[in-house]
Amino acid sequence: MQFDQFLEKINVVVSQPLFALDAHLKMAPLERIQYLQNYDYSAQNPKASAVLSLFYPKNNAAHLLLIVRSSYPGVHSSQIAFPGGKRELTDKDLQETALRETTEEVGIAASEIEIVKQWSDIYIPPSNFMVSSFMGISKNTPQFILQPDEVSAVIELPVSELLSDALVQNVEMTTSYATNISVPAFVIEEHIVWGATAMILSEIKETLKVVF
Repeated sequence: MQFDQFLEKINVVVSQPLFALDAHLKMAPLERIQYLQNYDYSAQNPKASAVLSLFYPKNNAAHLLLIVRSSYPGVHSSQIAFPGGKRELTDKDLQETALRETTEEVGIAASEIEIVKQWSDIYIPPSNFMVSSFMGISKNTPQFILQPDEVSAVIELPVSELLSDALVQNVEMTTSYATNISVPAFVIEEHIVWGATAMILSEIKETLKVVF
């Protein structure tokens, strides 16, 4: 999909209602479903965080940015994710959190990004985070400067590939809370995208499929 074509319909994308639970359930591990349906998150006092789904041109085609987290002690070590992280006291809102974290992790200045839409919030039980997700547009091809303590690589996913059902598979995984379980995932080359990132990707995909 050409980036110009993507931009031409961005207002239609923004105006779409949120698919929320319907989209999240398509990519939710079985153990996660209970947390998506009628679960009282307030009892857990979750930490606020935000991520950014950034769309941009590369070789004139529309791409979506994902990152490979570096290996570190923690439940999200080496996972595929969107740029983002925990809200800091200096952040005026969660949108600023998403932009700040993107700048820190992959070196894209906030001035290069236009936030156009907020996706549905999603709760992550293992780390007790409530994640707010934002859609951003950069009209320039990014020059990535990775923060190696947090990001080991980037994945530049063509939007045309995201819209294909060929990426979706059931894979066996060992997670922080279960061993050898089957989970729905987006398989992008050698990368397995599952859990909250896959659920956010699912909402993005379902929204874009209505428009394109």
